[in-house]
Amino acid sequence: MPDKIVITDASCFITLDKIDGIHLLHSLYKKVITTPEIAAEYGKRLPDWVDVKAVQNRDLLYNYAETVDIGEASAMALASEIHADLLIIDDAEGRKFAKRLELNITGTIGVILSAKLNGIIPSVKPYITKIQQTNFRISEWLTAQIIKDAGE
Repeated sequence: MPDKIVITDASCFITLDKIDGIHLLHSLYKKVITTPEIAAEYGKRLPDWVDVKAVQNRDLLYNYAETVDIGEASAMALASEIHADLLIIDDAEGRKFAKRLELNITGTIGVILSAKLNGIIPSVKPYITKIQQTNFRISEWLTAQIIKDAGE
């Protein structure tokens, strides 16, 4: 998906940063877009290949923020506004809301699986193990499903 418009929420940046995997985003998508709200939530300097764009339709942003937190709202509003091909979001309630908005979504675990399926990493297991050592919640079912889908 190197030519696709990809927007990510803070949880993906935070989790991949914790496991030294932020490079996977760039390897998969070349250019990633996020919002100032998400950049602030991440709290670190973003890589040069991440574009930070503000949502122009502030009414849409505030409307979405009545349902999800401001970071997620900004990601979804920007995704809607610029017709993003993919939104990377992990929060369960945020994912439900994004689906209602008919946005194409994946999560951090989906990014790792895509990296494996595209030959960027040899195995998802080391990444899953590192994630399990963080405060990121991943169910046993999802862990097993990702390992199966990765052919490991």
